[in-house]
Amino acid sequence: MRLSLALRRACQLSDQGRRSHALGEPILRRDPAASATETVALVLGEDSPLPDTAADVEDLALRLRGHVSQLGALTPSQEPALLRAQQLCSGGLPDGYMPSRVHLVRLAEATQDLIATVQAHDVAPAKSVQRRRWWKPPINVLRGAVFALALACVVLAASVPRT
Repeated sequence: MRLSLALRRACQLSDQGRRSHALGEPILRRDPAASATETVALVLGEDSPLPDTAADVEDLALRLRGHVSQLGALTPSQEPALLRAQQLCSGGLPDGYMPSRVHLVRLAEATQDLIATVQAHDVAPAKSVQRRRWWKPPINVLRGAVFALALACVVLAASVPRT
């Protein structure tokens, strides 16, 4: 299964975001509905082929389950679209070529309905609890502190009388 050029570009951008977060830069949060829409497009898009291998089917089903989990936090708990999507997610992936593909399409359709429900409710994502972030000193401040400590140790050692 091959990703379209636009989806490859989106994946590359998300990899750059991970790299910048590793370098200490703030990470930008994506809208869960937008990322779920991209995954649904991989399954239901007119120009997207059916997944070739069972591993591709499992990977897409796992992604869709994750999106249902994220979107479920943004919808009311008794919403019919959410209950249907959760019911499809709770069942395992059927064995066989056609049953697994049919289950994947149904899961993508349920996720698409859930996306529409989230967008209809126009619920903003819940703000995450911000932990207190410690000040990270620049490297030169650390070097200066180590130098000052070493100098204090040398002065202290020189002031002690020899016996």
